[in-house]
Amino acid sequence: MDEATADQQDGEAPRQQPARVSRAERIAEAGDRTVGTPTCEDAHMSARGVDVWYGDIHAIRDVTLDIGRNEVVALIGPSGCGKSTFLRCLNRMNDSIESARVTGQIRLDGQDIYSRELDPVALRARVGMVFQKPNPFPKSIYDNVAYGPRIHGLAANRAELDDIVHTSLDRAGLLKEVRDRLEEPGTGLSGGQQQRLCIARTIAVNPEVILMDEPCSALDPIATARIEDLIDELSNNYSIVIVTHSMQQAARVSQRVAYFHLGKLVEVDETDRIFTNPQHKLTEDYITGRFG
Repeated sequence: MDEATADQQDGEAPRQQPARVSRAERIAEAGDRTVGTPTCEDAHMSARGVDVWYGDIHAIRDVTLDIGRNEVVALIGPSGCGKSTFLRCLNRMNDSIESARVTGQIRLDGQDIYSRELDPVALRARVGMVFQKPNPFPKSIYDNVAYGPRIHGLAANRAELDDIVHTSLDRAGLLKEVRDRLEEPGTGLSGGQQQRLCIARTIAVNPEVILMDEPCSALDPIATARIEDLIDELSNNYSIVIVTHSMQQAARVSQRVAYFHLGKLVEVDETDRIFTNPQHKLTEDYITGRFG
């Protein structure tokens, strides 16, 4: 005899079993509102009402998010949720995609980065990008790091360029390993070393913000640990936005986490709070492995 039948025999109304709520219903309940704290007091970059289309595909929907100074913000969510698309908006990498269209406003220290007066090349010197797979130039280790300072005219002579190269490699935790190999090809380094070389190349032009699109996905655990330690050190001087599929990595390296789902920014909060007491059911389902 089930509980509902027993209730009826006792003269009580049968107890209703809780209905299962589908993912689509949970999304509908959430509406367009981002829960948590998408803004901050000392914002280095700020996005307001950002939408992105690839042709007729609406990839990002009304995203508002601040990136604080010397803060690491991790963007998480299922594949295809829009987190990398949003990351590429922050230094106008989507400009290279003919079908892409970005609306809304993104500011860097109060300046509209999509203003016609702002040169995208100059913007990318201020907002550098480290990609999923290491992509050193087919040049020497030295020339990989020196490339940006040369084209931006940051060094008046060879001595100044040497100093920038050595300092950047040192800050990327690579100088001790390559000090005597600077004229060797950067492509000859191990995967983890190549990624740190790309980070050195990024910081050589003295950016303000560093964007990282799954920078450890192609690396082994030891190389990943070194990159994560480096992110922690770099956050003393830069604002960092990292896309990652690793919940453990997001928990280790970030101060705030932003959860994306189906092009919407569902929840943003302090990292500890996201992983211990998320406010939205979609966030909870994702970080506990129920989907994604």
